[in-house]
Amino acid sequence: MTLLDQDGVRLTVDDAVATVTLANPDKRNAQSPAMWRAVTEAGRLVPGSVRVVVLRGEGPSFSAGLDRRAFTPEGFDGEPTFLDMARGPAEELDATIAGYQEAFTWWRRTDLISVAAVQGHAIGAGFQLALACDLRVCADDVQFAMRETSLGLVPDLTGTHPLVHLVGYARALEICATGRFVHAAEAERTGIANLVVPRAELEAATADLAAALLAAPRDAVIETKALLRGAVARDYEEQRAAERAGQARRLRDLAGLGE
Repeated sequence: MTLLDQDGVRLTVDDAVATVTLANPDKRNAQSPAMWRAVTEAGRLVPGSVRVVVLRGEGPSFSAGLDRRAFTPEGFDGEPTFLDMARGPAEELDATIAGYQEAFTWWRRTDLISVAAVQGHAIGAGFQLALACDLRVCADDVQFAMRETSLGLVPDLTGTHPLVHLVGYARALEICATGRFVHAAEAERTGIANLVVPRAELEAATADLAAALLAAPRDAVIETKALLRGAVARDYEEQRAAERAGQARRLRDLAGLGE
């Protein structure tokens, strides 16, 4: 069932699995504000029955990053250019960037698990969109890169937080400051990729992972995800307490006692 198909983004739902497809392969799924709004809308439209959301890109590349029109004086039709944004009030600039970030924030909702299936280039905004997901299955031809600094910019689409937590501060700084490519072997070794498979097996491997994620009871997965997401911010004793509280909720639920 197709729930959305606009601005290079398609949302389909098959039972408990939703798929968000970046569907502009002729431009290697280059991103634009219109695409970000569509991705945000896809998040709003995901039914409550969905447990796993798969993010994929049509064609040879997952996403080659921000559409180069963003760096021209003309920009995108009907959109403020970067120069327009810079010249405006600071509050408006902040609000505009925050709006763009919405496309990258809903993937880690505790009521679902998101999986990015990544092939070919995942550059800049493409890298950050893959990082926005909980898990990443990568083809062996994947090429990640964070190119913002070479353009005089910073990664501002929520990618810095997960990147540091995955690879550590020093490696994250080196990746971002140099803009170099991170290939499949390094991505898997450093934790950016949960799994690397031959390009021809990417779709099947992603489907297998989605099926495995659906095997456990939904409430147990939701509780576990919330527990792990909060672990970094808690100290050891706080995490112990969070584990006890989470388990108590599960036991009461299994006993039919609810809250």
